[in-house]
Amino acid sequence: MPWHEVIDANWKEGKMEMKIVDGNPILLGFKDGNWFATEALCRHMRWPLAWGGKVTDENCIRCPLHQTTHNLETGDLVDWAPFPIFPPYGKLVGKMSKKKDLKIYQTKVDEGKIWVNLP
Repeated sequence: MPWHEVIDANWKEGKMEMKIVDGNPILLGFKDGNWFATEALCRHMRWPLAWGGKVTDENCIRCPLHQTTHNLETGDLVDWAPFPIFPPYGKLVGKMSKKKDLKIYQTKVDEGKIWVNLP
């Protein structure tokens, strides 16, 4: 798996941003002193997670559209399209697409730069 230099490692706590790395949209974030990298688009409706996504206290990323939630360490699906404003609608929309885990990528800091390991 090749490592790719992405950006300077001088981000503020809580920042998330979408970057294109070797042709792949990647969500890069810094939370609680740790870097994380995932695929950038929600697995449910393909919304860019950098546009309103939230990292929860349970170390999960939650899509702002339908609240689909994935674990940031494993990528495992935690909650699929619950859409809390009107739960029956969320469950219906959730059935329209196959449940999928989020891809997680390794990160490292080297000489003040963030690197992401892509398969």
